[in-house]
Amino acid sequence: MQKTSIFQKGWVVLLLALLCTALWGSATPFIKLGYQHLQVDTTHIPSIFVFAGVRFFLAGLLTIIIYSIARKKVLYPRRQNIGKVSIVSLFQTVLQYILFYIGLANTSGVKGTICSATNTFFAILIASLIFRQEKLTVRKIVAMIIGFLGVIVVNLNGLELGFNIGDACVILSALMYGVSNVLIKKYSADEDPVVISGYQFLMGGAFMALLGLALGGQISIINVEGASIMLYLACLSAIAYSLWGVLLKYNHVSKVTIYCFMIPVFGVVLSMLMLTESAGVGVPNMVIALLLICIGVTTLNVSPKPKKENK
Repeated sequence: MQKTSIFQKGWVVLLLALLCTALWGSATPFIKLGYQHLQVDTTHIPSIFVFAGVRFFLAGLLTIIIYSIARKKVLYPRRQNIGKVSIVSLFQTVLQYILFYIGLANTSGVKGTICSATNTFFAILIASLIFRQEKLTVRKIVAMIIGFLGVIVVNLNGLELGFNIGDACVILSALMYGVSNVLIKKYSADEDPVVISGYQFLMGGAFMALLGLALGGQISIINVEGASIMLYLACLSAIAYSLWGVLLKYNHVSKVTIYCFMIPVFGVVLSMLMLTESAGVGVPNMVIALLLICIGVTTLNVSPKPKKENK
C-alpha cells in the first residue's frame, strides 16, 4: 500500500493553501507600493521589467539557498530537466509577470486582484482540455461561467463594460498562470517542485532584469522602504510558489486550486487598507464580483458524494 504524504492531508492542504493565497493576495498592494518607493516609471515598460526581474531573481536565490541548507547539499535540477524548468519559467515568471506588472500599472489594485482570480478557471480548462489531467464536467463549466461573470461585473460601469488594457493584461497573466500550474503538476513527477520553483525564478528573473536594463530600464533601491518591499516580494514568491508546487505534486490540481478564491478576498481587503488610489470599481460591483468568483471556484471544486451501492 502506498503511504499517504502529509501534504495530502486535508488540514495541511487547507493551512498551506490559505498561507499561499494570503501571500499572493498581498502582492498586489505591495507591487503598487513598490512602484512608488522604488521610483519605477510605470509608463516605461523596461523599468517594470527590471523591477519584476530583480524581485524574482532574489526569490529564486532565496529558495535555492534555504532549501539547500535544509537538505544539507546544493540542490539543482537534473540535466534532463533543465529544459522543463525553462518552460515553466517562461510561463510562470516571464510571461505571467510581464503581463501582470504591466496590467497593474494600468488598472487599480482592486480590479487587478479580482481579474487575476480567473487563473483558477484557466488552470482547470487547460488541465482538462489540453493535458487531459482531469475531466471537464457540466459542474465545472457552470462554475467557470459564474466566475467569469464576476470579472464582467467588476468591469461594469452602469450598463457599459469598462475594460482597459490593464485589465486585459492581468487576465492574460492569469492564463499564463493556469498553464504553469498544469506544467508544474506534470514535471514534478520527475523533479522536486521546490527545485523547479527556485530555478525557474532564477532564470526568469535574470532574463527580465537583463532585458529591462538593456532597454534602458532603471529602479531606485537605495531607500529602506523600497529595499524592504523588494525583499518582502521576493520572500513572498519563494515561500508561496514552493509550497504551492509541493501541494500540486501530491494532489489533483482542482483540490488545491479551490483555495484560490481567497486570493481576491485577501487582495481586495489589503488593497483597500494599504492603497490610497481609487478602487476603480463601485462597492456593490466589487461585492457581487467577489461573491460570484468565490461561488464559482467553490462550485468548481466541490465533488459530489459518491452514490451508495445497493446491497
